[in-house]
Amino acid sequence: MSPLQLLDVRGLPPPEPFMQIMAALAELPPHGSLRVLIHREPFPLNEVLREQGYRWQTLPQAAGEFEILIGRAA
Repeated sequence: MSPLQLLDVRGLPPPEPFMQIMAALAELPPHGSLRVLIHREPFPLNEVLREQGYRWQTLPQAAGEFEILIGRAA
């Protein structure tokens, strides 16, 4: 079972959510996953994740917020 880390960046002004997500991914163990809670869908993040070899799933939540599950691509 891979460790799951939680990062809550809801309400932070740009570019703080992006910076915190990237910092958390840099520390992610090889088989770990990151669960991000954010107040808007971060479309620019998707391209960076793709370029760096991550897989992710974005799930809409209540009140217009999003949950993003990120892990390393197999």
